[in-house]
Amino acid sequence: MAADENLVQLVAEDGSRTDDPRAAAYRDRAAHLGTDELRELYRDMVLTRRFDDESTALQRQGELGLYPQGRGQEAAQVGSARALRPQDFVFPSYREHGVLQVRGVDPVDRLRLYRGTDHGGWDPAEHNVQLNTLVLGSQTLHATGYALGVQRDGLVGTGDAERDTAVVTYFGDGASSQGDVNEALVFAAVNNAPVIFFCQNNQWAISEPTSRQTRVPLSQRGEGFGIPGVRVDGNDVLASYAVMDEALERARTGGGPTFVEAYTYRMGAHTTSDDPTRYRERAEEQEWALRDPIDRLAALLRAEDRWDDVWAARVEADADALAERLRADVRAIEDPAPSSMFDHVYATPQAQVEAERAWFTRYQDEAQHEPDSSMEAAR
Repeated sequence: MAADENLVQLVAEDGSRTDDPRAAAYRDRAAHLGTDELRELYRDMVLTRRFDDESTALQRQGELGLYPQGRGQEAAQVGSARALRPQDFVFPSYREHGVLQVRGVDPVDRLRLYRGTDHGGWDPAEHNVQLNTLVLGSQTLHATGYALGVQRDGLVGTGDAERDTAVVTYFGDGASSQGDVNEALVFAAVNNAPVIFFCQNNQWAISEPTSRQTRVPLSQRGEGFGIPGVRVDGNDVLASYAVMDEALERARTGGGPTFVEAYTYRMGAHTTSDDPTRYRERAEEQEWALRDPIDRLAALLRAEDRWDDVWAARVEADADALAERLRADVRAIEDPAPSSMFDHVYATPQAQVEAERAWFTRYQDEAQHEPDSSMEAAR
């Protein structure tokens, strides 16, 4: 990784703790994470990696129409999500598998969209996580609007830890160039909205490198709108946790938005329809494989005598059970009733939608009872 004096890092690539005095405040935010908490971070990342690998395999077998891989980005996602409180609301894009893992979204439900049987797969209100967004950057506007609602509902700066709420939106380096993202930054800044813009800079917007989108670190984009920006080592789960913890505190207490750039790497393809060998070098992939975020945390656990082989075996057994369940339950997902397209269009019944539902139901009934024209001709 290129030297960057502004990159927040708490755990070096060899698993040792860093001692950069400029990161002291962030170090304090992660100091309370003991053995149990560190092991939970590791478990979340391992399960996210296995979910990713198994989902990729299911797509290759024809069980999913498409799948966006997240291999290599587990630390940025799991670390940041672990800093959230239950009342905080998340607006993801389509690669936040680690965030969904931490927020408790059922693994099978995460794949209904990619199997083509559902527009989402889960109830956003159950986990305070909006459905995956396929339109690049649009979720940042949704998040900003929701944050303004939270602000106007008096759920910011009350001093009550169970009420004060922050909103987080996740997007990639490619989406950061979208107009929607820039519009969201304007609205968030001028309204002091309690929202965190968490940009995972995995360095490749499909086949375009970040160097084709910006000449400065993406974290500086926030500063252009009057929003403080911070750049964190996205392969360092503790740094990702600490940086998000600070940003969330700022939002909940009325300090406004933050732009976080998690500098990481997409080790796999953009989606299962992509071939990264056409646009990036094998040497680059091998270099970043040595910075694997899961291996880094494992090295820290071993170095600090927090590793236990029995516990690690249980984590692997949990990962195996997850993979087995995905293989069985995803294949068992049934096609939805055609009329379900009219469900959840609006939060409350709407006359035009109900009229269209009634027409479609009549059409289906008539089609089912209509004689087969070929049989009639044969008679």
